[in-house]
Amino acid sequence: MSEPETARPEVPEVDALTVGRRIRHHRQARGMTLAQLGAAVGAAQSRLSQVENGKREPKLSLITAVAAALGVPPGELLDGSPPPGRRAALEIELDRAQRSPLFRSLGVPEVRPGRTLPLDALEALVALHREVARRHDAANATPEEARRANTEIRRLLRAADNHLPEIEEVAEDLVRAAGYTVGALTHRTVARAAAELGFSIIHVDDLPHSTRTVTDLAHGRIYLPPASIPGGHGLRSLALQAIAHRVLGHERPTSYTDFLRQRLEINYFAACALMPRSAAVEFLAAAKAERDLAVEDFRDAFGVTHEAAAHRLTNLLTTHLGLPLHFLRAGDDGALYRGYENDGVPFVEDATGAVEGQPVCRQWTARRVLGLTNRTTENYQYTDTPAGTFWCSSQTGTTREGDFSITVGVRYEHAKFFRGRDTRARAVSRCPDVSCCRRAPQELAGRWAENAWPSARLHAQTLAPLPSGTFPGVDDVEVYEFLTAHAPGEHGGG
Repeated sequence: MSEPETARPEVPEVDALTVGRRIRHHRQARGMTLAQLGAAVGAAQSRLSQVENGKREPKLSLITAVAAALGVPPGELLDGSPPPGRRAALEIELDRAQRSPLFRSLGVPEVRPGRTLPLDALEALVALHREVARRHDAANATPEEARRANTEIRRLLRAADNHLPEIEEVAEDLVRAAGYTVGALTHRTVARAAAELGFSIIHVDDLPHSTRTVTDLAHGRIYLPPASIPGGHGLRSLALQAIAHRVLGHERPTSYTDFLRQRLEINYFAACALMPRSAAVEFLAAAKAERDLAVEDFRDAFGVTHEAAAHRLTNLLTTHLGLPLHFLRAGDDGALYRGYENDGVPFVEDATGAVEGQPVCRQWTARRVLGLTNRTTENYQYTDTPAGTFWCSSQTGTTREGDFSITVGVRYEHAKFFRGRDTRARAVSRCPDVSCCRRAPQELAGRWAENAWPSARLHAQTLAPLPSGTFPGVDDVEVYEFLTAHAPGEHGGG
């Protein structure tokens, strides 16, 4: 019988810098120099210096020897927590900060936290690095944080079929109490709903440029623009979104995720109020029975924008009519600005799982429709994809930023319930495979890759930072000056 194998001791996962600082702490506590410790363990002084500064990971044999020379258990040196003493913890934090890409980008020399550096100076340096990092994050985290938060929220909504029954109930109760019965919600009904909550709606032509509405909680006023904002944000929707903050009990957002969640909820509330669930489901169920579902009919029945009607279908069709679907808003640059799916349609995603800003397949009707000259009606198409065949209906619109398309689609087997199912337009898409439409064919790349030098169109918003106010993207000073100018009793106020 062979002898059993001897189990090899496992080296715990440790942070080299923390281990090094623990060694330094115990060495200095015993009054030993690096040379003396090196002689005791048979290691070069330069090697121990690199270990203490976290620039070299010590082997377990060296850790054992050093621990014996310092009179401490090896586990004391391998402890993941910072070494005892405020100074050691500050030295570690300063060392890590000076190794960061942010510090290296500043082009300033490092400060060695040696024993001659006073503790108060060390405290000040660490505090300075913290503030530099905080300001850097504040200036740069917004886009990344927004993408992460938006992806998280999108996935949660997908799991719930984009249906929030609590908000549905609250919105319908509000408009019914204000006198809504059927059809389009009138401006008068919206104003009555606001009055029931103690607010009056006032239209002004000098709203702060960073806002769509401003609510004066002190005087019970909701300020709206004098005309609808281009792009589909109607005055009724804007007023309802302002009302939603109060009805849903929102408090000041504490994070970007909180801000986006509130933004989603007020948009959802406004859609529920403009297209109340009971009336909307009744209308859609009748259209499904007739096999004549159409976004344009739903839009016209409730007097809303095509985009609002299309997106409202994502709240209702799956939960109430058993029809999974997808929704896209695509820009004329080919990017997806807003997307939802619970039917398996393959969106392109980035490494974080975000779909916003990713390219829409050139073969999908959402892109193809932007190249058509006749855009007066909805356009229909079947698309064969790796995830199956989908039917889509697309319509276009225009804003100051350019053209866009709104698309609603379902799997092939559910197209039978929609107008336009008899279209003969058909395409094949291999997206998200890059060879489908995002990588140039070999013959084109071979001819032009080394001979093309385009000048990209830079979007202004790429360079414009968001004001860092209480609410992301809102200039506090501008808002407070506006409210002061319009407050009752103030100069210019009503």
